[in-house]
Amino acid sequence: MQKIITLLFIIACSVDLHAQRSMKKLIQEQFDFAAKQYKILASHTPPDKMPKTYYAKKDKWETSNTEWWCSGFYPGTLLYIYEYTKDTVILNEAKRRLVLLQPEDKLKGTHDLGFMMFCSFGNAYRILHDPLYKRVIDTAANTLALRYHPEVKAIQSWEKNKVFTYPVIIDNMMNLEMLCWNAQNNNEPNLQQIAETHANTTMKNHFRKDYSSYHVIDYNPETGEVIKKKTWQGANDSSAWARGQAWGLYGYTSMYRFTKEKKYLEQAKNIAHFIFTNPNLPSDMIPYWDYNAPGIPNVPRDVSAAAVTASALLELAQYVGKNQKNEYISAAIKIIHSLSSPAYRAKLGENGGYILLHSTGAFPMHSEVDVPLTYADYYFLEALHRYKEWYL
Repeated sequence: MQKIITLLFIIACSVDLHAQRSMKKLIQEQFDFAAKQYKILASHTPPDKMPKTYYAKKDKWETSNTEWWCSGFYPGTLLYIYEYTKDTVILNEAKRRLVLLQPEDKLKGTHDLGFMMFCSFGNAYRILHDPLYKRVIDTAANTLALRYHPEVKAIQSWEKNKVFTYPVIIDNMMNLEMLCWNAQNNNEPNLQQIAETHANTTMKNHFRKDYSSYHVIDYNPETGEVIKKKTWQGANDSSAWARGQAWGLYGYTSMYRFTKEKKYLEQAKNIAHFIFTNPNLPSDMIPYWDYNAPGIPNVPRDVSAAAVTASALLELAQYVGKNQKNEYISAAIKIIHSLSSPAYRAKLGENGGYILLHSTGAFPMHSEVDVPLTYADYYFLEALHRYKEWYL
């Protein structure tokens, strides 16, 4: 009996070792590929702009100014590539774009400074340790905090307009990481309090009983009461917009990292459960752009939602018991394998230099549908980086 147990243990270890070697090879291949692709993308990006997307049918690159919410993903992706490959051409391109982006640390008109400044300068400081990069993060965090209003107990997403009075979107959960990091690295408890209060307000009002999320909650700025629960990028007000669910999963996972508050961990686990058990989740785990999109399965996928989910699951796996840990890691690996396959990853020299195909930006507005997107590439490489750092 002991010999059988020993043999089974040896077999299990052998299988595990093979899987690890396979993942190590896959990760190396993806980063090597990314370096080649992003040199192509760099060559098509004007020095005063940031890349946004590419339209293959028109062979057209679309760019943005640095005020666009996605402006930080390109330098952030370059930094992930450099960290793995040590390619100085990639690093120098990242540094040039950081110089271009830096003035936005004082941009008061957006809630997206976490996306813009922490995905870029956060990685730059982590990798390069330049104090200048930390000062940029500090400024950006304090600028973002100006959008918090104690009556609502949440950070305002968009300005008042014809549709919304005080809109707060689920995406905003992603910008709390910068506040928490800054609070803990500078001993600024007010920033931590703002992040936690926003997360609590979002938990209370954004989520349904099945832990799917509304996209937009509109508040009365004087009383903090909910005026309406709507969507902007989802299929309808009651649908589960795919990337919104990923934002929530990632956001509450990172909030648990900083606070160790069990309620945030449970929220993240419940969101993961919603995703895993959704009957409209395809077998390759690359979701349709909305889990309730009319016309499923003949609707576009959203690779960006899958990439965010994979990265979030790899972190969530660190905070749970063995069985759930294995479940989350296995799901993340499945997503990574899908994204690395020819179905979703571009061929070398194609796709305008982007890594991934088939993301959906804003389907209802017919904007960025079935195209590459900077944040899909960013979170894909972040997931690979996290796997390498935590599980290899």
